[in-house]
Amino acid sequence: MRKMKPVAAALAFAALGSIVALAQAPQQPPAGGGRGGAQGRGGGGRGGPAGPASFFITSVGKGDGANYGGLAGADAYCAERAKAGNVPTPDGRTWRAYLSAPAQGGQPAVNARDRIGAGPWFNARGAVIAQNVADLHGDVQRDRNQINKQTALNEMSMPVNGVGDTPNQHDVLTGSDSLGRAVAGTADTTCGNYTLNTDGSGSVMLGHHDRTGGGNTSWNSAHGSRGCSQGNLVATGGAGLLYCFAAN
Repeated sequence: MRKMKPVAAALAFAALGSIVALAQAPQQPPAGGGRGGAQGRGGGGRGGPAGPASFFITSVGKGDGANYGGLAGADAYCAERAKAGNVPTPDGRTWRAYLSAPAQGGQPAVNARDRIGAGPWFNARGAVIAQNVADLHGDVQRDRNQINKQTALNEMSMPVNGVGDTPNQHDVLTGSDSLGRAVAGTADTTCGNYTLNTDGSGSVMLGHHDRTGGGNTSWNSAHGSRGCSQGNLVATGGAGLLYCFAAN
C-alpha cells in the first residue's frame, strides 16, 4: 500500500496539470457566429468592446443626383437604408446623414458634426469608427478615426468600392469642411441644400471614404463635384452616397 502512494500522487498531479492546461488554452469561438455576435461583427477594434452598429455608408445613392429633399430627406434615406440592411437602430438614437448646410432664410448654418450625436460609433461588424466627435474630426489629434476602405462598410456589412475598383464610388456627399462644418463663403457646396439634380451647375463637397485621391486624404472634404446630377456625381468617382450615423 505504501508503494502505491507515490504512483497515486503522480497520477493526481498529472491530472491536475491537464486541467490547468485546458483552462489556459485559447478557446475556439462558437460555430456560426452570426452578424449579431462579436465573431460576426469582427470585434470592437482598438481593443474596445464591439458595439451596436451606429455608422454605415449607403450602399446605393437615391439615384437623383444630390437631390435628397434637403437634410430631412437625407436623414429619412439613412433610416430607409438601415431598414433595408436589417441594421437595428440603437435604443434612443435617430439615423442622421452626415451633411452640413449653409445659413439661409434667416436660419443659421447647420454643421454635420452637430447632427450626429456624441458617439461612440461602430460599423456593421462592431468595429469602432470613432469614440467621439473630437476624434472623428481630429480636433486634438489627426487621424483618430477609423474611416477607411476596410472599416467604412455599407449597411449590408460590405466594403464600398474605392480607387482601383470598378466602378470607383469613393465620393461621399458631405457639404462640409474637414472639421465637419458648413463650408465658409458664398459658393454652393451643398447643391442647393441637397435639392438640386442639375447637370454641370452647382456643386457639393465630397469626402473619400478610402482616404485616397483628390489631392488629399480627407474622408469628409476632398473636393467639390462637377455638378449636381447623377451623371456629374458618377463622373468624379461617386454614386451620391451618404455617411449615416446613429445620433444619441
